[in-house]
Amino acid sequence: MPSFDIVSQVDMQEVDNAVNQSRKEIGQRYDFKGTHNEIDLGENAITILAADDYKLKAVIDILIGKLVQRKVSSKCLDYGKQENASHNTVRQRIGIVQGIDKEKGKAIVKEIKGSKLKVQAQIMDDQVRVSGKKIDDLQAVIQLLKGKDFGLDLQFINMRS
Repeated sequence: MPSFDIVSQVDMQEVDNAVNQSRKEIGQRYDFKGTHNEIDLGENAITILAADDYKLKAVIDILIGKLVQRKVSSKCLDYGKQENASHNTVRQRIGIVQGIDKEKGKAIVKEIKGSKLKVQAQIMDDQVRVSGKKIDDLQAVIQLLKGKDFGLDLQFINMRS
């Protein structure tokens, strides 16, 4: 029986490259000279430390630009609260969302079932598997989901016939 998986994955190597490019640009820009600004990539999170609110927003804009250039969707970013740090600086933690959580998975399955296509959808850990008798129905599901916004960057992988 033909099937495919719906996932939300982020290429962490591309995120690392974007963070490194952002660091380089921040080091070269005139408006950042003489101020303390840094970007750190941790396990599934990016921490930005900036001299003030304006510089924090500028660093985030640079980072998003570099991520988009590397074909990493900005939908995978989960912005934490902006907080004050030492020496009158501000810090913000940006989580990197990997996988589809249960609530979003349920919304995706509900959307598929509401389409009245002859397919079955089931949640498996952090992905959704869709199976059906006809490949055309599976392709119709892919087109349906591409037209909807679930707040995630969805990829469609493992198409089997």
